[in-house]
Amino acid sequence: MLETPRQQAAPHRHQAQHHRRRQRGPGLAARLGGWSTRHRRTAVFGWLLFVVLASVLGGLTGVAEMNESESMTGDSARAQRILEDAGIDAPAGEMVMVTGESRDGWRQAAGEVARAVEATGETGRPQRPVPSEDGTAGLLRFQMKGDAETAGDRVQPVVDAVQKVRAAHHGDGVTIHQYGQASADKWLGEMLGDDFAKAEWTAVPLALGILLVAFGALVAALLPVALAVTAFIAANGLLAVASHQLHIFDTTSSVMLLMGLAVGIDYCLFYLRRERDEREAGRDAETALRVAAATSGRAVLVSGLTVMVAMAGLFLSGLLMFKGFAVATILVVFIAMLGSVTILPALLSWLGDRVERGRLPWRRRTLAASGEARQRGKARKSGRISSAVLRPVLAAPGVFAVLAAVAMLALAAPTLGMKTEQLTLDQQMPSGSPLRTASEAINKTFPGGPEPARVVLKAEDVEAPRVRAALADFAERARTDGHFRTGVETTVHRSADVAEIAVPLRGDGTGETSKEAVEQLRSTLVPQTLTPVAKGGQAYVGGELASSMDFNDQLRRGIVPVLAFITAVTFLLMLVCFRSLPVAIASVVLNLLSVGAAYGVMTAVFQHGWGASLLGTEAVGAIEGWMPLFVLVVLFGLSMDYHVFVVSRIREAHERGVATREAIREGVRATAGAVTGAAVIMVAVFAVFGTLSMQDMQQMGVGLAVAVLLDATLVRMVLLPAVMTLLGERNWYLPRMLRGLPDLSHGDPAVGAAGSGSRHDNGGGSTGTDAASGAANAGSGPADPALTSNSR
Repeated sequence: MLETPRQQAAPHRHQAQHHRRRQRGPGLAARLGGWSTRHRRTAVFGWLLFVVLASVLGGLTGVAEMNESESMTGDSARAQRILEDAGIDAPAGEMVMVTGESRDGWRQAAGEVARAVEATGETGRPQRPVPSEDGTAGLLRFQMKGDAETAGDRVQPVVDAVQKVRAAHHGDGVTIHQYGQASADKWLGEMLGDDFAKAEWTAVPLALGILLVAFGALVAALLPVALAVTAFIAANGLLAVASHQLHIFDTTSSVMLLMGLAVGIDYCLFYLRRERDEREAGRDAETALRVAAATSGRAVLVSGLTVMVAMAGLFLSGLLMFKGFAVATILVVFIAMLGSVTILPALLSWLGDRVERGRLPWRRRTLAASGEARQRGKARKSGRISSAVLRPVLAAPGVFAVLAAVAMLALAAPTLGMKTEQLTLDQQMPSGSPLRTASEAINKTFPGGPEPARVVLKAEDVEAPRVRAALADFAERARTDGHFRTGVETTVHRSADVAEIAVPLRGDGTGETSKEAVEQLRSTLVPQTLTPVAKGGQAYVGGELASSMDFNDQLRRGIVPVLAFITAVTFLLMLVCFRSLPVAIASVVLNLLSVGAAYGVMTAVFQHGWGASLLGTEAVGAIEGWMPLFVLVVLFGLSMDYHVFVVSRIREAHERGVATREAIREGVRATAGAVTGAAVIMVAVFAVFGTLSMQDMQQMGVGLAVAVLLDATLVRMVLLPAVMTLLGERNWYLPRMLRGLPDLSHGDPAVGAAGSGSRHDNGGGSTGTDAASGAANAGSGPADPALTSNSR
């Protein structure tokens, strides 16, 4: 295709602009890197001292987690708060079902269970066992003594007592199942601890193994992992301190570990990759570090800022859980970003060529080999995979743009039928787990309908005749209303002037029938009967379903401002970073495509069960309520890692005077190996979370892993270069009214003068085959073809 004179002149204009930018001096990342290399000991020991102090401080203060009302929202949270403020805490209930082979064949074992659990001293006297309809099973109910919140810590003697009876009747045809709040809390606590340990001890070695294969040297592979782990340790300590001002959800540390490993390894990997590329291009160690700081270091700062700002959008959700997620991820991203531009250059400066230590026996020494090859005048060929992908994309960008967009939209299609709800504990537990098996067996033999709605009333005087009459009127109207089952129970707490009413719901507890019953309570029965006698109108409907409905309603309200915020902020950051309106718009659109594809895959797998067995998971008919908003914000932040690094390299080449189409080829090929390697690590880390026990962790791990994989391959390798090729020089269009934006350089301002020899001219550009060895393209790349920069 022939270029117009205007297009032919464009690269020269940008080269002149880039020459003027050189005179402005180094940017913040370059200055931080320079300081670190000059003060290596201060940087290294200062970092270690910071990590130790943060960890110790966190251990001393401990973590303050949310209470039950803080995890809710709306009327259900207000109802729970009334009970908490009044000190009303129902004892933790337990159930034991004993099943025999014949009618009444369970009674002897049930009597033994009753005596055994009472003998532990941890429970009250068990109620008389209730027989099943066919008489082959009996259900024992009893309550744990003491605080229900700590019952899980004290239930082990009860579990052991039931197990002894179970063992004594082994082979007698007697089956015993135990389930309740205390045993569920115990299982949940142990499972979360085991899962967190599994994630920590699997994800870190897995990431280290991938890096070892990628770099071929143990020291080089250890640097990104060490940075990510120490960043997480420091952030975890600071989060514990912050939790006393902003209580956090129990899975917040797991989320922070996931994010810390992802961004910490990514940032360090890109920085280290650029430094090694510069060394392989023939630069001395000092110059290579300066170029890496000015280019990859700058991209780390932009990417980290984008992730943190995107996560700050969670503060607009109106939910305390998301605010805790925001604080945790902002902390770990900030610390990882800071470490990448300070401690990493200090370590690289101190290590020098020792970064190649611990090289795998079948891998050649990269720096020495590339230097000898250069002396022999041989250029090492690399980037074959990226070249094979890019060649047809750049040849027919329109076709590939349409195909890639259609593929992403097809993956996103199931999102239209997404159903969200707060998953019950039974849904969270894996099928086949003893606790879930017990719950399902008890519910099948003793069907009691869904969890009832719980109406809470706060009165001036709950014994007043007017209040008593209102409670009686409410109970009578609920009994005769077709939305509810029989068995309305009212509990009056005289000392607190609080009344609780349990109202059994029609339906299955999650469907439209049950939701209509909750709405009937809120819109009609409670306002007409209880609100007029309540103190300050404090009459609220709570319960499991009401809580889920309130949570989802708040998410639907919160997702709009959050999406608007992160979209606007991402657009503005990309606009300032690249001084390009089309690039900023493309950033937002491509991110939305990645998010949509993640939503679609999550819905297909966990709601409809398509391919669930292949992934080793199972469908539960819904997506965890908090998952869509969290995935949206995380992916908007993380996808910026790849976008900023790839487009920065393209812009860098273009500013050096390369035509846009060739700059796209050069930028994508130069970053393809590093982006792919980073994506493999991210996908592996997220996939570990997809193997954990809790359903919400599985949904998060699978959703993020698929989204990152698509973003690093289909989006960054196909869709992005195709769209930018179609736009051509219009990629760099900036309206006249916006030309007062800061003009940020994408390269090393002093690279031309500070190079390693006569390979570069005074203008910083390169000619002939040396172009690839300039600051923009960073040389031939490492020995590993999976993590390589391309030589033009």
